[in-house]
Amino acid sequence: MSTENYNKVIESLSIRFIACRNVDVIDNLQVDDFQEPENLLIFLKKGKLSIDDHEVKEGQAVLIPDSKPTKINFGDLASPTVMNLEEFRFKRNEFFREDLGGSAKAELTLVSFETTIFDTVSFFNTLEIPAFALDHPILNGLIYDITREQSDRREGFQRVISIKTEHIVIEVVRYILSNNLFVEKMVTNATYFKDPRLISLFKHIKENISRELTNKKLAEIAGVSEDYVGQYFKALTGINPQDYIEYKRMEHAVELLRTTKMSIRDVGKSCGYKDTAYFCRRFKMMYGIPAGKMRKRETLINV
Repeated sequence: MSTENYNKVIESLSIRFIACRNVDVIDNLQVDDFQEPENLLIFLKKGKLSIDDHEVKEGQAVLIPDSKPTKINFGDLASPTVMNLEEFRFKRNEFFREDLGGSAKAELTLVSFETTIFDTVSFFNTLEIPAFALDHPILNGLIYDITREQSDRREGFQRVISIKTEHIVIEVVRYILSNNLFVEKMVTNATYFKDPRLISLFKHIKENISRELTNKKLAEIAGVSEDYVGQYFKALTGINPQDYIEYKRMEHAVELLRTTKMSIRDVGKSCGYKDTAYFCRRFKMMYGIPAGKMRKRETLINV
C-alpha cells in the first residue's frame, strides 16, 4: 500500500477514548486467555510483565487488540498463580491495587480505547494482529499526558484526551509501518477500505442488529444477487455473512449485559433473537458461560 492509501486508512478511523488508570500488581499472576472488549495499552513503568512468554522491558508499552486472546504474566514468570479469564474476572481484586508502593510486582498504566473503520468495524481486530510490545517514547509521552489530564481534570481535559488518543492510534500505525510489522496483514485486509459495498453491508448490519438480516436483504444492500452475496462477503472477509451477523449480535449482547440492567429476554430481543432459550444456548456456546454471568464480568481497567 502507498502512503496515500495508508492516509486513507487513518482518515477512515473513528477513535474513542474509554478509560485510563494506574494499577499495581500485588502478586505474580498468569492469565492464559486474557482479553478485553476494547483495545488495551499497558505501559510497564516498573517490574515484570510478559506477553505470550515474551518479556516486556520497563518503559515499553504493549498493545492488546480488542477481543484478542493473549497469554499474559503480571509480575515474575516464576511460580505465578495460573488461571483462565473467567477465574480472573472474579479474583482480579486479589492481585491489583492502586498506590501499593515499593512492594508491587509491577507498576502499570492502562489506557483503553475503541478504534473502528467507518464507525463500524474494529480496526486492530480486523488486522488479526497479535498483542505486541512497542518501544516508542512518543507513545509513552501520550500515555502519561492522558493519565495526567484525567487526574487533573482541568478545563477542556476531555477534548485533550480525545485528541491524544487519536494521536496514540496514529503513532501505533506508524510504529507498525516503520518496523515492517504485520504489513502483509494490513495489505490483505485493505479490502475493508476499498469496497464501499462491503462498508454499506457492515453499516446496515450494525444499524439493524435487532431485526431480521437475511441474505436476500444483504444482497439488496450490496447490489449483488442473493445467490452470490454469501460468496462475495466471504471472499472479502473470510467469514460467511450469517456467521458474522451472529458474532455481531453476541458482541452487542455482551455490551448490553455489561452496561444495562435489561432482562436476558430483552437483551436477546434487542440482538435479534425472538427465542430467549435459543439465544441463551448460542450465547453459552460462544462464550462458555451463561449470559447472566456475563453481567458480573469487569475489565482489568475497572479493577
